[in-house]
Formats: sequence, structure tokens, C-alpha cells
Amino acid sequence: MPISVAFLGPEGTYGERAARALLDLEGHDQARLVACVGLRSVVEHVADGRCDAAVVPVENSVEGGVTASLDALWSNPQLCIRRALVLPIRHALLSSGKLDEISEVLSHPQALAQCSGWLARHVPNALQLATTSTAEAARMVKGSRFRAAIASPSLHQEGELTALAYPINDAAGNCTRFLFLQRGERRQQGDVASLAFSLHRNAPGALLEALAAVADLGLNMSRIESRPSKRELGEYVFFLDVELPDARGALLQQLTERLEPLCEHLAQFGAYPSSELTDA
Repeated sequence: MPISVAFLGPEGTYGERAARALLDLEGHDQARLVACVGLRSVVEHVADGRCDAAVVPVENSVEGGVTASLDALWSNPQLCIRRALVLPIRHALLSSGKLDEISEVLSHPQALAQCSGWLARHVPNALQLATTSTAEAARMVKGSRFRAAIASPSLHQEGELTALAYPINDAAGNCTRFLFLQRGERRQQGDVASLAFSLHRNAPGALLEALAAVADLGLNMSRIESRPSKRELGEYVFFLDVELPDARGALLQQLTERLEPLCEHLAQFGAYPSSELTDA
């Protein structure tokens, strides 16, 4: 049976492209891709067993963490990360009309933010409307002369959509890191390990004590991000990525053991390899 993989749909999203690339890296020649509406739904499809795996964006080089993915991961600590992929993001402005006719621009909120400078310069009076994905935005603007979508140039379809401008992202190095999620045993060896935790107390030095556990093991912390716990104001969940030298699994086990007494809840998502797709 081919593996089933959930991604943020519809077809044509950057998520689908990342899913196909990750499947190649994982050695899955055949797979059934399942398009979902919303990132929480993508994660829940693998968490409840409807799919064997899921691919979600977790971090963008311009806009930072993808909060919907982080919150969904914290809600499903039984999941583990098998692999990460950094995907270059090159946005196009797609429409059936002309640039000077555009009065509405549709896209995913992250894409709108990543192109905010270009939009301010070229279509300053256009209303910006959020959609569930870039591909959904492209679908919604087909046939409209006053609407445009920020999406992948691969969604250009002759006779329906024209690329009015490309690339339009403000940062030339714009890229997004995607995660390949599955259920099952966490791997202890890899280039990177990811954890999330909440602390027993909100007090001076509490977070510093947790971070000292990382420093004492000589580990480089490549990312730290906080999210509200959603229980009370001022209470946070911390997401942490650490680099594992020589892919040694013993260090991850030691870090987990040192953090556990300091944390109210600790989710360890395992160690995994990380790759970068170099072509645009």
C-alpha cells in the first residue's frame, strides 16, 4: 500500500511541492497525497491515523514561526519529526487582468506579509484578503480582472491566469522550513532535534535554568520560539531546536533527562536529518 501524506491543499501549494520532495528524500516511490483545509487539519490527519504522515511549514525566514503548525504540534505530542526540508519561496502575482486593474490581492497571510513591501509600492490601494492557501487564492481569482493572487508561478495556466510580476517577495532569500511528521518511535540520531516544553513556574531564572541544560551539554540552539499556553496570560510554551554534533543520540537523551525535572510538560519530537532544496 502506498503511504498516505496530508498537506495543506489544494493542489499546487508550496506544501505539496515540499511533500513530494520530502517523500523522495524518505525513499517513498509511491504515495497518496491528501489535500487538507487548514494546518491544524493537516496535523490531525496523521495524529488520528487517517494518514500515515503529514507535511507542514514550521518556520519562514521572513515571517518567523508558523503559529498554527506550532500549536498543532503542542496539542499532539505523540507525533515525531522524521525529516526537515528548507524550500526556497518565490512568489508571483497571478491574475486574469492587468496590473493597473487590480483592486484586491488574495493569498495566505504568510504570503501577503512576505510581499507587503512590493504590494505597497505597486498596488498600494488594493485590498488584501487572506485565504487558506496560496493555491486556493489562485483558484479564487481565475476569470476576475480586478483580483490577483500571490502564489507559486507553477499555478500559471495559459488562458486563465497570467504572471503579472515575478518574483515579488520582498526578501530574495525567502525560504520556508517544512516538517515531515509521523506517529511512532522517536529517532535519537540526526542533525537536529526538536523539543517543546512549559515550565513549572513563571519566576525569575526559570527559563534560564532550562536553557542552561542546553548550554552545559555544549549544544548549539538553532531556534527558540514561545507561544501562549492558552491557559492564562503570561504563561508560555517554548519550542526549541538544537543541533546534534556528529548526529549523536546520547546527547538528546541527556538533554531530555535534564529538562524533565524543570518542566511541567515536555514534548520531545525526536532527532532527524535536515535538507535544503536549492532550486527555486
